[in-house]
Amino acid sequence: MSEKFKRVLLKVSGEALRSESGKAIFEPELLDELAEAVKTLVNEGIQACIVVGAGNIWRGNRAHLLGMDGADADDMGMLGTIINALAIQAVLKKHGLKAKAFSSVPCPKFIDYYTKRDAVRALEEGYVCVFGGGTSNPFFTTDSAAALRALEVGCDAILMAKAGVEGVFTADPRKDPTAKLIRQTTYQEILDRGIKVMDATAAGLLLDSDIVTRVFEMVPSNFVAVAAGSDIGTTVKKSW
Repeated sequence: MSEKFKRVLLKVSGEALRSESGKAIFEPELLDELAEAVKTLVNEGIQACIVVGAGNIWRGNRAHLLGMDGADADDMGMLGTIINALAIQAVLKKHGLKAKAFSSVPCPKFIDYYTKRDAVRALEEGYVCVFGGGTSNPFFTTDSAAALRALEVGCDAILMAKAGVEGVFTADPRKDPTAKLIRQTTYQEILDRGIKVMDATAAGLLLDSDIVTRVFEMVPSNFVAVAAGSDIGTTVKKSW
């Protein structure tokens, strides 16, 4: 394994957790594979934390069907990420890992409240930390939550797994057959060119940081491959 990364944040798309049929919000086999990948990282001495989305449970673009405004829709999404965080915590424990889920939204009956102090202590004690609740504010995506948490707890890298795409492309490869994979880019270039890898808030947060973001397809073994030094997908840095 590479010695480059000591502490990483895994950004897992909620959509990627859904069963292939789309009828169930979780695909148990994929969650087991994710847990085994995290276990490999931990066994190699890498401290790991996870930010998870909620696309398997709720998509905000459906809000208009219920007559709901954007803030309320985002509140539903944040609650969905808490459900996913608890599910991932359970699967990690099933695979013999120490895991602790945190929420930035207070839900004391169900999950610990997130603070930087508690999260860093847990990571140093060998726990895998799973962060739910997004940033706790509407109008911020889980990309922003991932950037914020990575900065707060001192991660070296964000490993960003996307459902159905192998990295960042010049256009949507599912719609444009001429789209090309972008292998290297910078946070500034993402902002200047509007490259669709993360939202502008996340890119802005990371603009002056030394955190490397790696973007690749949501195949659990890819987390291990990237940490081991594979150049699959797209690499985003402050500068090249």
